[in-house]
Amino acid sequence: MNDEPPAQRSWLEVRWRQFKNPPQPVFRAVTVNLAVAIVGGLLLWLYAFVAPAADLTLWVVLYIVVVIAVGSVATYIWVKLPSGASGARKRSPWAGILGFFAAVPIAYIVLVIVFQVLLGH
Repeated sequence: MNDEPPAQRSWLEVRWRQFKNPPQPVFRAVTVNLAVAIVGGLLLWLYAFVAPAADLTLWVVLYIVVVIAVGSVATYIWVKLPSGASGARKRSPWAGILGFFAAVPIAYIVLVIVFQVLLGH
């Protein structure tokens, strides 16, 4: 038997391992928010493409609110979190908060892709 401690992984190795094996609640939160944001982003892109002179301010605000609300509620419904030592999985308000924290950056990243990359504004 070897008494040496296991080798320490580098910071990059640890992050790569976490990226390849995300926790199921985080993966589900990102997936549902990304799906909602992409559908909304495509609708925004279509509207901006059809009516290029239209003011999109209200639609962008509405898009952000819808992505955050629908993403948070869908994450709350889809993600059941462990409830402690019993190992039982239950719905928790924390799942909705997880959805909120996933929705905010995803909504803005999709907006940047739609307006800066696809439309070139």
